Amino acid sequence: MARTIITEVPMHDTISMAARRRLFLALGPLLLSACASLSPDGGMAALQSTARQQLKAELQSARTPEDQDRLALRVAELLKQPLSADAAVQIALLNNRGLQAGLQALSIAEAERVQASRLPNPAFRLGRLQRGDEREIERTLGLDLGALISLPLRRQQQEQRQTAVQRELALQMLTLAMDTRKAFYQAVAAEQTAVYRQDARDAAQAGAELARRMQQAGNWSALDQAREQGFLAEARLATLQADLARTRARERLARLLGVDSTAVLQLPPRLPELPAQVEARPDIERQALHSRLDLQAARARMEASARALGLDKATRFVNVLELDLKHNSASEAPRQTGFEIGFEIPLFDWGDARVARAEARYLQDAHQAAQAVIEARSELREAYQGYRSAHEVARHYRDELLPLARRVSEEQLLRYNGMFIGVFELLADARAQIGTVSASIEALRDFWIAHADLEMAMVGRPGPTSLESPAAASTARGAAH
Repeated sequence: MARTIITEVPMHDTISMAARRRLFLALGPLLLSACASLSPDGGMAALQSTARQQLKAELQSARTPEDQDRLALRVAELLKQPLSADAAVQIALLNNRGLQAGLQALSIAEAERVQASRLPNPAFRLGRLQRGDEREIERTLGLDLGALISLPLRRQQQEQRQTAVQRELALQMLTLAMDTRKAFYQAVAAEQTAVYRQDARDAAQAGAELARRMQQAGNWSALDQAREQGFLAEARLATLQADLARTRARERLARLLGVDSTAVLQLPPRLPELPAQVEARPDIERQALHSRLDLQAARARMEASARALGLDKATRFVNVLELDLKHNSASEAPRQTGFEIGFEIPLFDWGDARVARAEARYLQDAHQAAQAVIEARSELREAYQGYRSAHEVARHYRDELLPLARRVSEEQLLRYNGMFIGVFELLADARAQIGTVSASIEALRDFWIAHADLEMAMVGRPGPTSLESPAAASTARGAAH
């Protein structure tokens, strides 16, 4: 690492007033950059703005026990009311500990940016040597010249990394919100299906009991009674499976919300109604390619790699540079002044390996950014087509299959009232409707999940790199110097 060593020299003996003024003017920008400080919100303003614009929700970081208590009170207030998709998202943003842990990566990135913006601390050394009656005092002031020269590049590099971390955290936040919405719809659908399966089981149990009594009275065959009993067994099995699916869905939602028990979740009895029409988005690709956070993060990583490449090229040969200004004094001897210059001879290491490594990392980030654009276009087309198809399927159940099933049921009831069919024919028709109703619930659930997938495709998806990658890469590059 380049290092400057300046021995203490009286200012009036070596530097004129004009030279001193020019020196302060040259160092002015560096001295101002040395005053960089941490922001009060820890860089949260951009994330909070994204949460308000994209999710219509508030994002807060729990840094102190007081903050945690305040967020806990807010979550408790939201849980007292029947849960909605928007309320579930708000609870997840406030109470999910995984997201809260990720927010600390932003504070780490900001601390690294501020650290890179500050001047290196000078080092002062004082030596006292004595030989007999002779005494020698040496005073040395040292400054890292390499860090001083590369300060603007390092500051810009860390600013790019902080931007990348902000976008990756925003993507993590939006992913959590969309996962919470999907888990909410799955939990409501599972609750609705479980209730319906219980009603179907009760109807099957009533039919099986009636068949048993009629078989005992000799008015019903053993075969028909066994069929009714078999349907009851299938209804009980379907009820158990629906109860298990409901438990799993509620537990998944509870994990995303960060609550300890599913008993506090007050879910609505039914899914939201199907919209009349799908949203027309003819320019969905153009909009998403400008707003997707994963593409923005990929571009920020590529720009940070370019900054690092420029830094490595700038310090390729200047790895160790020392400048010593001497000011020594002895007991009776005249004062000793002068200077020494020392530098490392690039005999074995010319810095080509460091530059090649930085070039390869830049090319790697560039190829990843290009691949991310290709994948984003495909994901957008797939998500939009899935959204439209899910709407068509759910509308088909709502407008055609369910009305037909109700009409058949009404006709069968009229025939039963006219004594054209018996009670078991009426029960058989009710059993035929179970599959249609259950499938319609699943179709409506799939539509809302497809809608959440489309919204997620508009903002991006988590990339292959983790939130620790910028700091890790910075550490690795620092070790290379």
